[in-house]
Amino acid sequence: MGNIENQIEQERQNAKIVCSIEGDSSGDCAAAWDVVEELQAEASHQRQKRLTKTLFETYCDDNPDAIECRVYED
Repeated sequence: MGNIENQIEQERQNAKIVCSIEGDSSGDCAAAWDVVEELQAEASHQRQKRLTKTLFETYCDDNPDAIECRVYED
């Protein structure tokens, strides 16, 4: 999760720079902030997905080699 937070911060800084150069009402400024919003939405989606996992799913994520977590394909 930290990686996407780093990306958000980088894009936020980029958006501030673009807007200071191009102006707050420019298309480039709006596009730069759109990137930030998209990354924030993805981070929110990932948090929500992580929160809806069962304890067993969390266990299997932490212990993928456990016998209980093996997945067999038909």
